[in-house]
Amino acid sequence: MRLSHLVLVAALSLCACAAKEVAQDDTTGPEPLSEATQPHVTPATAASPQGVGALESRLDALQDPDSTLAKRSIYFNFEESLVKPEYRPLLEAHARYLSANRGAQVRVEGNTDERGTREFNLSLGSQRAEAVRKLLLLLGAADLQVEAVSLGEEKPRGAGHDEEAWAVNRRADIVYVRPR
Repeated sequence: MRLSHLVLVAALSLCACAAKEVAQDDTTGPEPLSEATQPHVTPATAASPQGVGALESRLDALQDPDSTLAKRSIYFNFEESLVKPEYRPLLEAHARYLSANRGAQVRVEGNTDERGTREFNLSLGSQRAEAVRKLLLLLGAADLQVEAVSLGEEKPRGAGHDEEAWAVNRRADIVYVRPR
């Protein structure tokens, strides 16, 4: 096993042990970026001496559906907060983006399925968000760029009450936000 794998396994083990509950308050924290607030690249701004075009092209990478950066959900097994190895390239891409764009910020939202008590789900959501946050930091993002919050079961993606719905609800979402 390579040293990088050992470091990843150790970091993931620490993440799985953390059980810090984080309450979500919709009135605080940075605002998510929306299409309306995203600048668009035009020939005039792309050639701008202020570098606006460069900033806009980086923002467009976040909007490009073919980009790895367009993928922002990490899915988990039942009652687990261990990030699966298949998500490493996705997290590496987001960490590279954050490292290259120190003004960018993300909120990692930990989610669970509907099974379990409210307290258990908030704790598990927090563990999932923290696991993703810690990996982003290990891969190059700065501490001030990444916030972890738990939404528990409050923001389901799947509306059913079966394994298919539960599987899409067991996730952590990377949400790019505007700095305050």
